[in-house]
Amino acid sequence: MKFKTAIKPYRAAAGGLGSLEATTRFVIDSKNALKNLRNLLRMNKARGFDCPGCAWGDDNKSTFSFCENGAKAVTWEATRRQIDASFFAQHSVSALRKQSDYFLEYQGRLTEPLRYNPQTDHYEPISWADAFALTGEHIRAMSHPNEMELYTSGRASNEASYLYQLFGRMVGTNNFPDCSNMCHEASGAGLKRSIGVGKGTIQLADFDHADAIFVFGQNPGTNHPRMLHSLRHAADGGARIVTFNTLRERGLERFADPQKPLEVVTSKAGAISSAYYQPNLGGDMAAVRGMAKALLETQRQRLAAGGESIFDDAFLAQHTRGLDAWFAQIDATSWQTIETQSGLSEQQLRDAAAVWQGAKKVICTWAMGITQHKHSLDTVREIVNLQLLGGHLGRPGAGLCPVRGHSNVQGNRTMGIDEKPPAALLDSLARHFDFTPPREPGHNTVEAIQAMLRNDVKVLIALGGNLAAAAPDTHLTCEALQRCGLTVHISTKLNRSHLMPGAQGLILPTLGRTEEDMQASGRQFVTVEDSFSMVHASEGIGKPLASTQKSETAIVAGIAHAVLGKDKLDWLALADDYNRIRDHIAATIPGFTDFNTRCDEPGGFWLGNAAAQLRFATPSGKAEFSAAPLPTSVCPQSSAPFVLQTLRSHDQYNTTIYGLDDRYRGVYGQRDVLFMHPEDIRGLGLSDGDRVDITTQSVDGIERRVEGFRLVAYDIPRGNLAAYYPETNPLVPLSSFGDGTGTPTSKSVPVSVTPSVAQETLRIA
Repeated sequence: MKFKTAIKPYRAAAGGLGSLEATTRFVIDSKNALKNLRNLLRMNKARGFDCPGCAWGDDNKSTFSFCENGAKAVTWEATRRQIDASFFAQHSVSALRKQSDYFLEYQGRLTEPLRYNPQTDHYEPISWADAFALTGEHIRAMSHPNEMELYTSGRASNEASYLYQLFGRMVGTNNFPDCSNMCHEASGAGLKRSIGVGKGTIQLADFDHADAIFVFGQNPGTNHPRMLHSLRHAADGGARIVTFNTLRERGLERFADPQKPLEVVTSKAGAISSAYYQPNLGGDMAAVRGMAKALLETQRQRLAAGGESIFDDAFLAQHTRGLDAWFAQIDATSWQTIETQSGLSEQQLRDAAAVWQGAKKVICTWAMGITQHKHSLDTVREIVNLQLLGGHLGRPGAGLCPVRGHSNVQGNRTMGIDEKPPAALLDSLARHFDFTPPREPGHNTVEAIQAMLRNDVKVLIALGGNLAAAAPDTHLTCEALQRCGLTVHISTKLNRSHLMPGAQGLILPTLGRTEEDMQASGRQFVTVEDSFSMVHASEGIGKPLASTQKSETAIVAGIAHAVLGKDKLDWLALADDYNRIRDHIAATIPGFTDFNTRCDEPGGFWLGNAAAQLRFATPSGKAEFSAAPLPTSVCPQSSAPFVLQTLRSHDQYNTTIYGLDDRYRGVYGQRDVLFMHPEDIRGLGLSDGDRVDITTQSVDGIERRVEGFRLVAYDIPRGNLAAYYPETNPLVPLSSFGDGTGTPTSKSVPVSVTPSVAQETLRIA
């Protein structure tokens, strides 16, 4: 496959005609256009299926309830292309390793179970019965339950996730590494410490009532495009949107609604951000501290002059603890430190604070630009501090909104996919199922990889995902996977992880979200939970490509039956009728009473949020202010000349590469690019378009380097860089992760940049 490469700045607004053209192109390329058009009309609708992309909520108002990247996710999954035994007979695993991630997934859907043959270096067909039996043999042969790792993608349904965690705990382990460990762990941990609930406090409709919305560290135009509709509607209604994001992103500037014909055929577009600030990578905590410092100074001046408080004093007195300690920390933080660390001026932060001060209802929303730093937990808590000052919780138009990534990553955690499970969950499972679940904490993703490297893992089961491409320190991660006794991947398409099998390896083909799921009791539906704690039913409508594909729920039940039999639980009966699984969920997970009945509610049902009702499940029973100092450095290795963040392109979702374009950033037909400020390029004696090598400045003695990246001049603060993952995941040290989160520091990698060895060779020649 050949692609025309180009760098061509994108002048249009996000959305609009460009979005419609891209959607049409992907629908046609799926080789299943009519089926996918029907799919798109049923996506995010009652008795349709929930988007397999991001976790943004459904407004249930639009005729077309999907975005460009949601359409890509559907057409990528519901393709007519499929991989059969002849493909694997033709391609060895070693040969496939040389192919790109795009090539691997573009080959189509997996349709039959496969077993890796190390003698021939090929995957070969295996029956489902033999695949389950092999998995059971390996698990029963373990000397300890913690020799098993149960990885989970955020796309797995509530029903599959619940069975998965129950199976693991009945075996005896809490080893549940998952994708949340690598992205939003700081949100859950920080919110729990501050307000007692590790979820956002708002509902989607709150965007319509906000006076001001502060957007931190995210690019919704690519990562969760339906959010642009909410932001645009809020801006049109008079809300001030203040953005803090290191890169200048088109989706946060202007948006043309593809569902409005006039905006598609004309240049008409609506502004999103009324103010756009570009902090240094990792400088958001300092930026929020600067806003708070400006507000505190104004407060003291007002009170000294006999004026009214600008804070919600009644809320602070009744519902919070620790305010004075935070104020003392603010006083101890100089403006010089704030400006240096944030990269923003005192005046910029005073202007942002003035917007907050002038609003009665404020929403703060953030994503992985906040959560993938060493001090991310403290940054999340600093954002909460700011909201508590104004009492911006528990009323329409105000609250906290972490924007989750994959479509059910929040539901996975609700269902018990948690390496540090709360005691209440374990107590509930023990009572209901009459067994003794393990109590000691299990492994997060980084700890699981470290355990593999120590040869402590006999079995890895991955319920979706692509760990080899998603995890940091790619070379170490790939080595870790190959040290396992057995790797089992439950997948829809071929990916990088399948090419790093353990001593033995299985690929088990599963149904996608778009496909009809028929079991013994008839047609089934599953459920997912979005970023707003709304639970939706999701029912696929397309015919599966092959009868040899099984649902995730059926595969998990089949593995559990092979290991545990049916003495304690009839796993296969649960897979026959998902209503039975939901009955168990209702009996053991808070908020799911009458689960099966409530699945029929139009638009889904809200799980509720205690903090939004001003009930705080903290030790003090109150919302807790954090008095953490600013970090001594926003980057673990402050002497490095540059700080790199890894990010997605527009033709990408997580590790899935739909294409090689990044339209809004003006990059076409390529992914090996490095975004850099024009003055930094000139400072290196280089030119826009030159090829460079990138090296991590690490203190652990391991050389981490990627080569041949094309420089792209971009609107980004000096000293800050950006490049796509998974291509730059080899630069992220496995040993560098967030304090209290275990999340890799993928947004603050200390690096140096040098002319590419290959380019220098050409110049000499």
